Amino acid sequence: MTIRLAKQDDLPAIVNIYNSTIASRLVTADLTPVSVESRLNWFLAHNPETRPIFVKIHNNQVIAWLSFQDFYGRLAYQYTAEISLYVDGNFRGQKIGSQMLEEGLNNCPKLKIKTVLGFIFGHNQPSLNLFKKFGFETWGHFPKIAELDHIDRDLIILGKKIYG
Repeated sequence: MTIRLAKQDDLPAIVNIYNSTIASRLVTADLTPVSVESRLNWFLAHNPETRPIFVKIHNNQVIAWLSFQDFYGRLAYQYTAEISLYVDGNFRGQKIGSQMLEEGLNNCPKLKIKTVLGFIFGHNQPSLNLFKKFGFETWGHFPKIAELDHIDRDLIILGKKIYG
């Protein structure tokens, strides 16, 4: 298994993994699947030198991905990034998330990312545990901000200072 920068050819697999999490109502606020076409601009907006997407490959198949994106879009936040992490359902529980998160965090200094933020639903205990294992702390709590299948859900913002 290797981790590398994502290529545009990886986008269908990235979207497939993302869409596979929607029904669980645990990971994303999207309620219906997204298309590859609708995610193309999102993919192209990721700069490998500052806001990359990483993929984990097993047997020539994308089994996980991690991305960094700008937080809030203002210049004063240029050293802060939001992190997203998704793992194929067939590979969950095998430390893939830990490997991806470690790789992403290890790359932060060369990406000039000083602060990393994760936006995680309050009922997503596996993700909260994973991020806390890597030293993230709760920096924000938005109670009942999302409605998923008529259930109000909390959003937790976890943060970690990398350097600076």
